[in-house]
Amino acid sequence: MAVNNSLAKATQQKSDLVKYNSNGEDVQISKSMIRAHLVSGDKDRVTDSEITMFLSLCKFSHLNPFIREAYLIKYGNNPATMVVGKDVLLKRAMRSEKFGGLSAGVIVVNVGGKLEEREGSFVIDGETLVGGWAKVIIKGYDVPFYSAVSMKEYSTGKSNWQSKPATMIRKVAVAQALREAFPEEMSALYDASEMDKAVNDTTGKEIVELDSTPIDISGENVVETPVQVVGAEKVITPSPSPATPVEAKSGGQGSIDDIMFGSQAASLIGEPPFEI
Repeated sequence: MAVNNSLAKATQQKSDLVKYNSNGEDVQISKSMIRAHLVSGDKDRVTDSEITMFLSLCKFSHLNPFIREAYLIKYGNNPATMVVGKDVLLKRAMRSEKFGGLSAGVIVVNVGGKLEEREGSFVIDGETLVGGWAKVIIKGYDVPFYSAVSMKEYSTGKSNWQSKPATMIRKVAVAQALREAFPEEMSALYDASEMDKAVNDTTGKEIVELDSTPIDISGENVVETPVQVVGAEKVITPSPSPATPVEAKSGGQGSIDDIMFGSQAASLIGEPPFEI
């Protein structure tokens, strides 16, 4: 009986594996791997449907969650949320032939009482940090994509927002500008800095941005190696940007359902990539 159970478990694990390519790597992932290693917060409360949504998004967006390109956040009974790792948006933009550069900084009320946009994240004593800004240049466009965001909308006053507020608000502005400049490639991808406020408002808990250290799952009894590097890193050029600017959805993200079944995702997903 024990042998039969082990064989049944091994067969189930193998059938649950979903395989796809992410930047030159073959990724193999299952629901059990996600639940055990890739949920931030209350992993015992995440539902099977939320895990399925996360797996689908990783596959369609070619994200490798084992190297922290994406992770799933779940607090209490609130809807789970998918967040991409730091630098994912910028890396994708830099692979595009149409990317012409980026500039970003903070918006402050200086010591003279005037509103000032400043590159970088340098703020001195006596100045009031009120927001962040970013500009993305797309080759062939006369005007760069511009985003300006307010501290009041995103700052929690805790964690990194307390110790590095200028760095955090600049990151939010960069993420929004990149999504507007590359709507087809990035419209459903959100940085952790953009999600802090939404999560705090509903749960009182904060998202802790994970580092980029790859996840070691060697202790899990899986049939196949979850991640296999098949060669040198290959650069995948995203789909060309549209001929005319497209207004991309930006700002906070409510839930996985909003991404999967929103108007922008509808054109991408026909049938589920696997059976639930």
